[in-house]
Amino acid sequence: MSRLAKRPIAIPPKTEVTVSGGLLMVKGPKGTLQKPLNRLVSIEVGAEGVQVSPKQDSLEARATLGTYASHVRNMIEGVNTGFNKKLLVEGVGYKWEVQGKTLKLALGFSHPVVMAIPEGLTVAIEKGVLSVVGFDKELVGQFAANVRAQKKPEPYKGKGIRYEGEVIRRKQGKKAA
Repeated sequence: MSRLAKRPIAIPPKTEVTVSGGLLMVKGPKGTLQKPLNRLVSIEVGAEGVQVSPKQDSLEARATLGTYASHVRNMIEGVNTGFNKKLLVEGVGYKWEVQGKTLKLALGFSHPVVMAIPEGLTVAIEKGVLSVVGFDKELVGQFAANVRAQKKPEPYKGKGIRYEGEVIRRKQGKKAA
């Protein structure tokens, strides 16, 4: 069983956590998040915080326990501070721009790639760095992964879209005779 899941999760001020009708709801200054409960996990909100516990003693219940405790932590952190992913673009002629609720990417294809920005996310561009900001960790991470998947960095010159701080393993290429 997860050691982190055994401890109660602290609820910061201005944050409200409720469990009703098979739904976990976290409300905070940045917004509201909902998540359906798993049949193997029970969640109680008390004075010391949120306690996640298994309903039965099985391998699947113990595995799900740590996952749900992490989900609750991420939801509480998201509605209070939010999450941020930064992407970098590298390559000649590669660029991006935000037009309203769409992200337009020029990645060396014969056509521009247009992506819709999901509701609840803010996308900003500063000096070639694309920042994806939001309070739902799953949504922020998935949108950043979808943008990166449009042109993954290649190993010879490193051209493409990568996360800030990501290290690309480079290959040597051809040798001159």
